Amino acid sequence: MTHPLFDKHRATLDGALNAIRTRGYWSAYPEMPSPKTYGETAQADGKAAFDACLGKEFALDQPGRRGTVASETSPYGVPLAVAYPKCDPDALVAAGLKAMPAWQRIGAEGRAGVCLEILERLNKRSFEIATAVMMTTGQGWMMAFQAGGPHAQDRGLEAVAYAYQAQAEVPAAAHWEKPQGKNPPLVMEKRFEVVGRGVALVVGCGTFPTWNTYPGLFAALATGNAVIVKPHHNAILPAAISVRIAREVLAEAGLDPNLVMLFATDQPAETQALAKHPDVASIDFTGGNAFGEWLYANCRGKQVYAELAGVNNIVIDGTDNYKGMLRNLAFTLSLYAGQMCTTTQAILVPAGGIDTPEGKVPFDQVAADLGAAIDKFLADPAVATAVLGAIQSPDTLARIGKASQWGEVVLASRQIAHPEFPEAEVRTPVLLKCDAADEAAWREERFGPIAFVVRVADTPAAIALSERVVKERGALTVGLYTTQQEVIDAMTEATWRGKVALSINLTGGVFVNQSAAFSDYHGTGGNPAANASYADAAFVANRFRVVQRRWHV
Repeated sequence: MTHPLFDKHRATLDGALNAIRTRGYWSAYPEMPSPKTYGETAQADGKAAFDACLGKEFALDQPGRRGTVASETSPYGVPLAVAYPKCDPDALVAAGLKAMPAWQRIGAEGRAGVCLEILERLNKRSFEIATAVMMTTGQGWMMAFQAGGPHAQDRGLEAVAYAYQAQAEVPAAAHWEKPQGKNPPLVMEKRFEVVGRGVALVVGCGTFPTWNTYPGLFAALATGNAVIVKPHHNAILPAAISVRIAREVLAEAGLDPNLVMLFATDQPAETQALAKHPDVASIDFTGGNAFGEWLYANCRGKQVYAELAGVNNIVIDGTDNYKGMLRNLAFTLSLYAGQMCTTTQAILVPAGGIDTPEGKVPFDQVAADLGAAIDKFLADPAVATAVLGAIQSPDTLARIGKASQWGEVVLASRQIAHPEFPEAEVRTPVLLKCDAADEAAWREERFGPIAFVVRVADTPAAIALSERVVKERGALTVGLYTTQQEVIDAMTEATWRGKVALSINLTGGVFVNQSAAFSDYHGTGGNPAANASYADAAFVANRFRVVQRRWHV
């Protein structure tokens, strides 16, 4: 008899399983915040639920409580002052281990059903979560709703689908009979049990606290592990709401809610100590190189899934739609003020210019026209504030302030007043140009709205440089504009060697920094920007073990 929650959500799981096989467009959760879909009062209810969290303690009944943490500052200047329970990490790990045997016993179908119920509940609370994402990260409202809500939920569902598929390939039992010639055959019965590796730690980032957390959370949970979610100290609320929802579903299903717990801290040393805990078996992390490299060096023997810094780049050889290319790039560089792990930083342009139907456009003109396209796109303050959002970190603001030292300024960053949030730090992109030889300037990740138009000798040199940067510095996305098939072929082979995703001649409503669940693999795990992908079989298969038992018949 299957678990009732598995039966309830079987159609959704089947849709997700078909989607990961076909990789076409599919989504379980509507991305538009329509009252017809989410209810006439959904937005107001979500805002009210968010407001109810402010200035008070966040209720979360977890073991090992020893005080509170209140570290969040809104990029929009909204007072948050939410106090989260601070729990002893040893107590959390012990509680997670205690909860795992019953979670193991309900099997892969039961775990998938519970995870799907959690995702459905998260979807119903999308407006509340989106408001929390917006106010803690600085994302614009539409991005916060889509990326923080339905798109994040799709990524979580994608992980559940891969996890279920991997576990379903393990038979529960086998009758083993080996012929022995004239002698009676050897006969055995065998049983195979899927067992989680141990407690999983998921360390979130400050810019996408659900989109970059749900894949690891649900991959670990669906494969039989208890999960401790450690959110970024300035984006705790979206994770806390998600954890509370998960715990409610687990309790309603008769399971120990300590299968999902929150570890709130603003002390890096405490996170490091938890990561090194002997019973923490896997770690998911999205963020900067310093902590990621610390995990690699200090958590040997643990399975680490990390997304780190990179230098995403685009090669421009030519285009048959010059204005469309510029519009596409302007949006790419402006979206969330470049505070995305997939945003392009380096645009590699031949010194002799690029080919267009109107003739050759010189290097300097390409840079100037791109700057003008960004300026035009962001001319309307209402559009600009919606697209740019607010700057999430003071470190990013500091980088913008000193960007002119890294190249010749084509377009200076400017501050835009937000009509609704007067304290918001809204900044437009700064566009620089430099030579390829100025590697100290453009070959290091400059997170935020900082981009370089880089002068290279010619197109073959640009392709070779793109490949080298990907291999040495890492990248999640690479782009190409050209009208020549041989250039496409050369760039394709370079990205195979560099193991990075390639977008070719994007001039419409798809952008290089967007990644669609069930179709686009986010990262390959094959270059320094990430050692794993959202999502493929490798993202889930090493989170569980198969333990067998056998006996003679």
